[in-house]
Amino acid sequence: MSAPFHYENDRLLCEDVPAEVLVAEYGTPLYVYSRGALLERYHEFVRAFAPLDPLVAFSVKANGNLSVLRLLARAGAGADIVSGGELHRARLAGVPGERVLFSGVGKTAREMTAALEAGIFAFNVESAGELDLLAELARARGARAPVALRVNPDIESPTPHHYTRTGHRTTKFGIAYEDARALYRRAAQSAGIAVRGIDVHIGSQIREPEPYARAMERIVELVNELRADGIALDFVDAGGGFGVAYEDDEGPAAAQFAAVIRPLVEETGLRLVLEPGRYIAGPAGLLLARVLYVKSSAGKTFVITDAGMNDLLRPSHYASYHRVEPVQRHAGRAVRNVDVVGPICETGDFLALDRPLASPEPGELLAIGTVGAYGFAMASTYNARPRPAEVMVEGAGHRLIRRRETMDDLVRGEIDLLE
Repeated sequence: MSAPFHYENDRLLCEDVPAEVLVAEYGTPLYVYSRGALLERYHEFVRAFAPLDPLVAFSVKANGNLSVLRLLARAGAGADIVSGGELHRARLAGVPGERVLFSGVGKTAREMTAALEAGIFAFNVESAGELDLLAELARARGARAPVALRVNPDIESPTPHHYTRTGHRTTKFGIAYEDARALYRRAAQSAGIAVRGIDVHIGSQIREPEPYARAMERIVELVNELRADGIALDFVDAGGGFGVAYEDDEGPAAAQFAAVIRPLVEETGLRLVLEPGRYIAGPAGLLLARVLYVKSSAGKTFVITDAGMNDLLRPSHYASYHRVEPVQRHAGRAVRNVDVVGPICETGDFLALDRPLASPEPGELLAIGTVGAYGFAMASTYNARPRPAEVMVEGAGHRLIRRRETMDDLVRGEIDLLE
Protein backbone atom coordinates (compact mmCIF):
# COMPACT_ATOMS: atom_id res chain seq x y z
CA MET A 1 0.00 0.00 0.00
CA SER A 2 1.10 3.61 -0.54
CA ALA A 3 2.68 5.65 2.27
CA PRO A 4 -0.49 6.94 3.99
CA PHE A 5 -1.72 3.33 4.22
CA HIS A 6 0.85 1.12 5.91
CA TYR A 7 1.27 -1.86 8.20
CA GLU A 8 2.32 -1.86 11.84
CA ASN A 9 2.45 -5.22 13.59
CA ASP A 10 0.72 -6.78 10.57
CA ARG A 11 -2.27 -4.44 10.97
CA LEU A 12 -3.21 -1.94 8.26
CA LEU A 13 -3.32 1.70 9.33
CA CYS A 14 -4.93 4.58 7.44
CA GLU A 15 -2.56 7.36 8.50
CA ASP A 16 -2.66 6.55 12.23
CA VAL A 17 -6.11 4.96 12.33
CA PRO A 18 -6.47 1.15 12.23
CA ALA A 19 -8.60 0.16 9.26
CA GLU A 20 -10.78 -2.10 11.39
CA VAL A 21 -11.63 0.88 13.62
CA LEU A 22 -13.03 2.70 10.60
CA VAL A 23 -15.00 -0.35 9.51
CA ALA A 24 -16.43 -0.79 13.01
CA GLU A 25 -17.82 2.74 12.89
CA TYR A 26 -18.74 3.21 9.22
CA GLY A 27 -19.20 -0.30 7.77
CA THR A 28 -18.18 -1.71 4.40
CA PRO A 29 -17.68 -1.14 1.54
CA LEU A 30 -15.89 2.03 2.64
CA TYR A 31 -13.80 4.61 0.80
CA VAL A 32 -11.05 6.13 2.94
CA TYR A 33 -9.00 9.20 1.97
CA SER A 34 -5.83 10.51 3.55
CA ARG A 35 -5.94 14.27 4.09
CA GLY A 36 -2.17 14.39 4.39
CA ALA A 37 -1.60 12.54 1.13
CA LEU A 38 -4.01 14.75 -0.80
CA LEU A 39 -2.23 17.92 0.34
CA GLU A 40 1.25 16.46 -0.06
CA ARG A 41 0.66 15.44 -3.67
CA TYR A 42 -0.99 18.75 -4.55
CA HIS A 43 1.92 20.74 -3.12
CA GLU A 44 4.42 18.44 -4.84
CA PHE A 45 2.79 19.35 -8.15
CA VAL A 46 2.83 23.08 -7.41
CA ARG A 47 6.49 23.00 -6.38
CA ALA A 48 7.56 21.14 -9.50
CA PHE A 49 6.10 23.82 -11.77
CA ALA A 50 6.51 26.83 -9.46
CA PRO A 51 8.65 29.03 -11.79
CA LEU A 52 5.72 29.20 -14.22
CA ASP A 53 3.19 30.46 -11.63
CA PRO A 54 0.97 27.46 -12.38
CA LEU A 55 -2.77 27.29 -11.97
CA VAL A 56 -3.23 23.70 -10.81
CA ALA A 57 -6.87 22.96 -11.59
CA PHE A 58 -7.82 19.66 -9.95
CA SER A 59 -9.84 17.43 -12.26
CA VAL A 60 -13.21 17.19 -10.50
CA LYS A 61 -14.24 14.11 -12.47
CA ALA A 62 -11.51 12.16 -10.64
CA ASN A 63 -13.01 12.78 -7.20
CA GLY A 64 -15.83 15.25 -6.70
CA ASN A 65 -16.40 14.85 -2.97
CA LEU A 66 -17.05 18.30 -1.53
CA SER A 67 -14.62 17.79 1.36
CA VAL A 68 -11.84 16.79 -1.04
CA LEU A 69 -12.55 19.77 -3.29
CA ARG A 70 -12.73 22.19 -0.37
CA LEU A 71 -9.45 20.89 1.07
CA LEU A 72 -7.67 21.45 -2.24
CA ALA A 73 -9.37 24.80 -2.88
CA ARG A 74 -8.15 26.12 0.47
CA ALA A 75 -4.65 25.01 -0.51
CA GLY A 76 -4.92 27.12 -3.68
CA ALA A 77 -6.16 24.65 -6.28
CA GLY A 78 -8.55 25.46 -9.07
CA ALA A 79 -11.01 23.07 -10.68
CA ASP A 80 -11.13 21.47 -14.12
CA ILE A 81 -14.78 20.68 -14.76
CA VAL A 82 -16.64 18.84 -17.53
CA SER A 83 -20.29 19.52 -16.62
CA GLY A 84 -22.65 21.95 -14.98
CA GLY A 85 -22.90 19.56 -12.05
CA GLU A 86 -19.16 19.71 -11.52
CA LEU A 87 -19.31 23.50 -11.69
CA HIS A 88 -21.96 23.39 -8.95
CA ARG A 89 -19.75 21.11 -6.85
CA ALA A 90 -16.66 23.27 -7.32
CA ARG A 91 -18.51 26.46 -6.37
CA LEU A 92 -20.11 24.81 -3.31
CA ALA A 93 -16.64 23.71 -2.24
CA GLY A 94 -15.36 27.28 -2.41
CA VAL A 95 -13.38 27.21 -5.65
CA PRO A 96 -13.42 30.79 -6.99
CA GLY A 97 -14.84 31.20 -10.48
CA GLU A 98 -11.56 32.67 -11.67
CA ARG A 99 -9.85 29.32 -10.92
CA VAL A 100 -12.32 27.15 -12.89
CA LEU A 101 -11.74 25.75 -16.38
CA PHE A 102 -14.59 24.16 -18.32
CA SER A 103 -13.54 21.25 -20.56
CA GLY A 104 -15.56 18.63 -22.46
CA VAL A 105 -16.97 18.10 -25.94
CA GLY A 106 -20.69 18.43 -25.16
CA LYS A 107 -21.29 21.60 -23.15
CA THR A 108 -24.94 22.66 -23.24
CA ALA A 109 -26.26 26.21 -23.48
CA ARG A 110 -27.50 25.97 -19.87
CA GLU A 111 -24.07 24.85 -18.66
CA MET A 112 -22.26 27.55 -20.63
CA THR A 113 -24.57 30.22 -19.24
CA ALA A 114 -23.96 29.06 -15.68
CA ALA A 115 -20.21 29.15 -16.27
CA LEU A 116 -20.41 32.67 -17.74
CA GLU A 117 -22.38 33.80 -14.69
CA ALA A 118 -19.72 32.25 -12.43
CA GLY A 119 -16.97 34.24 -14.17
CA ILE A 120 -14.77 31.22 -14.89
CA PHE A 121 -11.12 31.38 -15.91
CA ALA A 122 -11.67 29.86 -19.37
CA PHE A 123 -13.70 27.55 -21.57
CA ASN A 124 -11.62 24.85 -23.28
CA VAL A 125 -13.53 24.85 -26.58
CA GLU A 126 -13.54 21.61 -28.58
CA SER A 127 -15.46 22.39 -31.79
CA ALA A 128 -16.48 25.22 -34.11
CA GLY A 129 -20.14 24.67 -33.20
CA GLU A 130 -19.37 25.07 -29.51
CA LEU A 131 -17.44 28.26 -30.23
CA ASP A 132 -20.37 29.73 -32.15
CA LEU A 133 -22.92 28.91 -29.43
CA LEU A 134 -20.66 30.25 -26.71
CA ALA A 135 -20.13 33.50 -28.63
CA GLU A 136 -23.91 33.89 -29.08
CA LEU A 137 -24.59 33.34 -25.38
CA ALA A 138 -21.85 35.74 -24.31
CA ARG A 139 -23.04 38.48 -26.71
CA ALA A 140 -26.57 38.17 -25.33
CA ARG A 141 -25.14 38.97 -21.90
CA GLY A 142 -23.03 41.82 -23.21
CA ALA A 143 -19.92 39.82 -22.31
CA ARG A 144 -16.97 38.09 -23.92
CA ALA A 145 -16.31 34.48 -23.04
CA PRO A 146 -12.68 33.65 -22.15
CA VAL A 147 -11.58 30.87 -24.45
CA ALA A 148 -8.77 28.41 -25.12
CA LEU A 149 -9.09 25.95 -27.98
CA ARG A 150 -8.33 22.35 -27.11
CA VAL A 151 -5.94 21.33 -29.86
CA ASN A 152 -5.58 17.67 -30.82
CA PRO A 153 -1.88 17.17 -31.64
CA ASP A 154 -2.41 13.68 -33.12
CA ILE A 155 -0.11 11.98 -30.63
CA GLU A 156 -0.66 8.37 -29.59
CA SER A 157 0.27 8.31 -25.93
CA PRO A 158 1.15 5.04 -24.13
CA THR A 159 -1.75 4.55 -21.73
CA PRO A 160 -2.89 1.18 -20.29
CA HIS A 161 -6.18 1.19 -22.24
CA HIS A 162 -7.19 2.62 -25.60
CA TYR A 163 -10.17 4.37 -23.99
CA THR A 164 -7.77 6.69 -22.16
CA ARG A 165 -5.82 7.90 -25.21
CA THR A 166 -7.31 11.25 -26.16
CA GLY A 167 -4.62 13.01 -28.22
CA HIS A 168 -4.81 11.03 -31.46
CA ARG A 169 -6.62 11.92 -34.66
CA THR A 170 -9.57 9.53 -34.37
CA THR A 171 -10.70 10.51 -30.86
CA LYS A 172 -13.75 12.69 -30.27
CA PHE A 173 -11.70 15.19 -28.29
CA GLY A 174 -10.28 18.49 -29.41
CA ILE A 175 -9.77 20.36 -32.67
CA ALA A 176 -7.50 18.88 -35.34
CA TYR A 177 -4.09 20.51 -35.25
CA GLU A 178 -4.30 21.53 -38.90
CA ASP A 179 -7.66 23.27 -38.32
CA ALA A 180 -6.77 25.09 -35.12
CA ARG A 181 -5.03 28.15 -36.61
CA ALA A 182 -8.02 29.05 -38.77
CA LEU A 183 -10.46 28.58 -35.90
CA TYR A 184 -8.30 30.82 -33.69
CA ARG A 185 -8.51 33.57 -36.33
CA ARG A 186 -12.27 33.17 -36.38
CA ALA A 187 -12.45 33.27 -32.57
CA ALA A 188 -10.31 36.40 -32.44
CA GLN A 189 -12.77 38.19 -34.74
CA SER A 190 -15.85 37.22 -32.72
CA ALA A 191 -17.47 39.95 -30.62
CA GLY A 192 -18.48 37.42 -27.96
CA ILE A 193 -15.11 35.72 -27.54
CA ALA A 194 -11.93 36.73 -25.73
CA VAL A 195 -9.08 34.44 -26.83
CA ARG A 196 -7.02 33.71 -23.73
CA GLY A 197 -5.06 30.51 -24.18
CA ILE A 198 -4.38 27.17 -25.80
CA ASP A 199 -5.16 23.74 -24.39
CA VAL A 200 -3.95 20.19 -25.03
CA HIS A 201 -4.81 16.91 -23.31
CA ILE A 202 -3.31 13.68 -24.65
CA GLY A 203 -4.67 10.98 -22.36
CA SER A 204 -4.86 9.53 -18.89
CA GLN A 205 -2.50 7.42 -16.73
CA ILE A 206 0.58 8.46 -18.73
CA ARG A 207 3.69 7.50 -16.78
CA GLU A 208 6.36 8.66 -19.22
CA PRO A 209 7.27 12.35 -19.77
CA GLU A 210 8.15 11.95 -23.45
CA PRO A 211 4.59 12.18 -24.89
CA TYR A 212 4.13 15.51 -23.06
CA ALA A 213 7.32 16.80 -24.66
CA ARG A 214 6.04 15.89 -28.14
CA ALA A 215 2.66 17.47 -27.48
CA MET A 216 4.11 20.69 -26.07
CA GLU A 217 6.55 21.02 -28.97
CA ARG A 218 3.59 21.10 -31.34
CA ILE A 219 1.70 23.53 -29.12
CA VAL A 220 4.66 25.92 -28.89
CA GLU A 221 4.91 25.86 -32.67
CA LEU A 222 1.24 26.82 -32.93
CA VAL A 223 1.65 29.58 -30.32
CA ASN A 224 4.35 31.13 -32.50
CA GLU A 225 2.12 30.91 -35.57
CA LEU A 226 -0.72 32.59 -33.71
CA ARG A 227 1.57 35.39 -32.63
CA ALA A 228 2.49 35.89 -36.28
CA ASP A 229 -1.25 36.27 -36.90
CA GLY A 230 -1.46 38.94 -34.21
CA ILE A 231 -3.23 36.66 -31.71
CA ALA A 232 -1.72 37.05 -28.25
CA LEU A 233 -2.36 34.41 -25.59
CA ASP A 234 -2.14 34.52 -21.79
CA PHE A 235 -1.67 30.85 -20.91
CA VAL A 236 -0.82 27.35 -22.07
CA ASP A 237 -2.92 24.51 -20.59
CA ALA A 238 -0.87 21.29 -20.67
CA GLY A 239 -3.87 19.22 -19.54
CA GLY A 240 -3.69 16.29 -17.15
CA GLY A 241 -3.34 12.53 -17.37
CA PHE A 242 -0.24 12.32 -15.18
CA GLY A 243 0.10 8.70 -14.13
CA VAL A 244 0.52 6.98 -10.78
CA ALA A 245 1.70 3.57 -9.60
CA TYR A 246 -0.94 0.88 -9.19
CA GLU A 247 1.22 -2.24 -8.96
CA ASP A 248 4.07 -0.85 -6.86
CA ASP A 249 4.75 1.97 -4.42
CA GLU A 250 7.03 4.00 -6.69
CA GLY A 251 5.29 6.04 -9.35
CA PRO A 252 6.61 8.90 -11.49
CA ALA A 253 7.31 12.15 -9.66
CA ALA A 254 5.83 15.48 -10.70
CA ALA A 255 9.37 16.74 -11.23
CA GLN A 256 9.84 14.24 -14.07
CA PHE A 257 6.91 15.73 -15.97
CA ALA A 258 8.01 19.27 -15.13
CA ALA A 259 11.47 18.60 -16.54
CA VAL A 260 10.05 18.31 -20.08
CA ILE A 261 7.05 20.65 -19.89
CA ARG A 262 8.62 23.63 -18.12
CA PRO A 263 11.39 24.48 -20.62
CA LEU A 264 8.97 24.44 -23.53
CA VAL A 265 6.37 26.63 -21.83
CA GLU A 266 9.09 29.00 -20.62
CA GLU A 267 9.93 29.62 -24.28
CA THR A 268 6.49 31.11 -24.75
CA GLY A 269 6.56 33.38 -21.71
CA LEU A 270 2.98 32.32 -20.96
CA ARG A 271 1.42 31.16 -17.71
CA LEU A 272 1.01 27.42 -17.27
CA VAL A 273 -2.26 25.67 -16.43
CA LEU A 274 -2.36 22.01 -15.40
CA GLU A 275 -5.29 19.65 -14.80
CA PRO A 276 -4.10 16.76 -12.60
CA GLY A 277 -6.71 14.55 -10.97
CA ARG A 278 -5.45 11.00 -10.57
CA TYR A 279 -1.93 12.15 -9.63
CA ILE A 280 -3.26 14.02 -6.60
CA ALA A 281 -6.13 11.81 -5.49
CA GLY A 282 -5.35 8.28 -6.69
CA PRO A 283 -2.78 7.14 -4.09
CA ALA A 284 -4.66 9.03 -1.35
CA GLY A 285 -7.62 6.62 -1.42
CA LEU A 286 -8.36 3.10 -0.20
CA LEU A 287 -11.44 0.87 -0.46
CA LEU A 288 -12.19 -1.46 2.44
CA ALA A 289 -14.32 -4.54 1.80
CA ARG A 290 -15.43 -7.58 3.80
CA VAL A 291 -15.05 -11.15 2.61
CA LEU A 292 -18.45 -12.83 2.43
CA TYR A 293 -17.54 -16.28 1.14
CA VAL A 294 -14.59 -18.25 -0.25
CA LYS A 295 -15.71 -20.58 -3.01
CA SER A 296 -13.80 -23.27 -4.92
CA SER A 297 -15.12 -24.36 -8.29
CA ALA A 298 -13.53 -26.18 -11.23
CA GLY A 299 -10.04 -25.64 -9.91
CA LYS A 300 -10.55 -21.93 -9.25
CA THR A 301 -10.91 -20.08 -5.97
CA PHE A 302 -13.23 -17.11 -5.71
CA VAL A 303 -12.98 -14.67 -2.81
CA ILE A 304 -16.43 -13.04 -2.77
CA THR A 305 -16.59 -9.62 -1.10
CA ASP A 306 -19.28 -7.08 -0.35
CA ALA A 307 -17.65 -4.58 -2.78
CA GLY A 308 -18.45 -4.98 -6.44
CA MET A 309 -18.12 -3.32 -9.81
CA ASN A 310 -20.79 -0.82 -8.78
CA ASP A 311 -18.41 0.35 -6.04
CA LEU A 312 -15.19 0.19 -8.08
CA LEU A 313 -15.71 -0.01 -11.84
CA ARG A 314 -12.14 0.42 -13.07
CA PRO A 315 -11.06 -3.27 -13.02
CA SER A 316 -14.08 -4.30 -15.10
CA HIS A 317 -14.22 -1.24 -17.39
CA TYR A 318 -10.50 -0.71 -18.03
CA ALA A 319 -9.04 -4.10 -17.04
CA SER A 320 -7.11 -2.05 -14.49
CA TYR A 321 -4.93 -3.37 -11.69
CA HIS A 322 -5.43 -2.43 -8.04
CA ARG A 323 -3.46 -3.97 -5.22
CA VAL A 324 -5.53 -6.15 -2.90
CA GLU A 325 -4.17 -6.80 0.59
CA PRO A 326 -5.54 -8.22 3.86
CA VAL A 327 -6.29 -5.66 6.54
CA GLN A 328 -4.82 -8.09 9.10
CA ARG A 329 -1.84 -10.13 7.96
CA HIS A 330 -1.55 -13.67 9.29
CA ALA A 331 1.88 -15.28 9.25
CA GLY A 332 2.08 -18.75 7.76
CA ARG A 333 -1.09 -18.62 5.72
CA ALA A 334 -0.88 -20.29 2.33
CA VAL A 335 -0.79 -17.98 -0.68
CA ARG A 336 -2.77 -19.03 -3.71
CA ASN A 337 -4.06 -17.44 -6.87
CA VAL A 338 -7.66 -16.29 -6.49
CA ASP A 339 -10.27 -14.17 -8.22
CA VAL A 340 -11.49 -11.40 -5.92
CA VAL A 341 -15.08 -10.78 -7.00
CA GLY A 342 -18.16 -8.92 -5.87
CA PRO A 343 -21.87 -9.65 -5.42
CA ILE A 344 -23.07 -8.08 -8.68
CA CYS A 345 -24.94 -10.34 -11.11
CA GLU A 346 -22.36 -9.93 -13.89
CA THR A 347 -19.38 -12.07 -14.95
CA GLY A 348 -17.47 -8.80 -15.28
CA ASP A 349 -17.89 -8.08 -11.57
CA PHE A 350 -14.36 -8.47 -10.24
CA LEU A 351 -11.74 -6.49 -8.33
CA ALA A 352 -8.76 -8.74 -9.17
CA LEU A 353 -8.25 -11.82 -11.34
CA ASP A 354 -5.79 -14.67 -10.80
CA ARG A 355 -4.12 -12.71 -8.00
CA PRO A 356 -1.78 -14.28 -5.40
CA LEU A 357 -3.36 -13.68 -1.99
CA ALA A 358 -2.92 -15.15 1.48
CA SER A 359 -6.14 -17.13 1.79
CA PRO A 360 -8.68 -15.01 3.71
CA GLU A 361 -11.53 -16.32 5.81
CA PRO A 362 -15.15 -15.15 5.57
CA GLY A 363 -15.68 -12.06 7.73
CA GLU A 364 -12.13 -10.77 7.28
CA LEU A 365 -11.33 -7.46 5.64
CA LEU A 366 -9.51 -6.65 2.42
CA ALA A 367 -8.06 -3.33 1.28
CA ILE A 368 -8.04 -2.28 -2.38
CA GLY A 369 -5.39 0.36 -3.06
CA THR A 370 -5.02 3.50 -5.19
CA VAL A 371 -8.76 4.18 -5.56
CA GLY A 372 -8.87 7.89 -4.66
CA ALA A 373 -9.39 8.79 -8.32
CA TYR A 374 -12.18 7.32 -10.45
CA GLY A 375 -13.28 5.10 -7.56
CA PHE A 376 -16.35 6.54 -5.90
CA ALA A 377 -16.65 9.00 -8.81
CA MET A 378 -17.62 6.11 -11.11
CA ALA A 379 -19.68 4.21 -8.54
CA SER A 380 -23.31 3.43 -9.32
CA THR A 381 -26.41 1.91 -7.78
CA TYR A 382 -26.47 -1.00 -10.26
CA ASN A 383 -28.33 -4.04 -8.90
CA ALA A 384 -30.08 -1.54 -6.56
CA ARG A 385 -27.04 -1.39 -4.29
CA PRO A 386 -26.58 1.81 -2.26
CA ARG A 387 -23.25 3.55 -2.84
CA PRO A 388 -20.57 3.36 -0.11
CA ALA A 389 -19.71 5.85 2.59
CA GLU A 390 -16.59 8.03 2.33
CA VAL A 391 -14.30 8.94 5.22
CA MET A 392 -11.37 11.34 5.61
CA VAL A 393 -8.54 10.46 7.98
CA GLU A 394 -6.09 12.95 9.46
CA GLY A 395 -3.48 11.54 11.81
CA ALA A 396 -5.37 9.67 14.51
CA GLY A 397 -8.67 11.41 13.63
CA HIS A 398 -11.35 10.56 11.13
CA ARG A 399 -14.68 11.94 9.99
CA LEU A 400 -17.51 10.96 7.68
CA ILE A 401 -17.55 13.03 4.48
CA ARG A 402 -20.38 11.16 2.72
CA ARG A 403 -22.91 9.01 4.48
CA ARG A 404 -23.74 5.59 3.10
CA GLU A 405 -26.80 5.68 0.85
CA THR A 406 -29.97 4.07 2.11
CA MET A 407 -32.64 2.02 0.41
CA ASP A 408 -34.86 5.10 0.43
CA ASP A 409 -32.14 7.04 -1.40
CA LEU A 410 -32.34 4.51 -4.23
CA VAL A 411 -35.95 5.45 -5.05
CA ARG A 412 -36.05 9.07 -3.85
CA GLY A 413 -36.42 10.62 -7.31
CA GLU A 414 -38.94 8.15 -8.73
CA ILE A 415 -42.66 8.63 -9.29
CA ASP A 416 -44.97 5.64 -9.01
CA LEU A 417 -47.70 6.26 -11.57
CA LEU A 418 -49.76 3.37 -10.21
CA GLU A 419 -50.40 5.05 -6.86
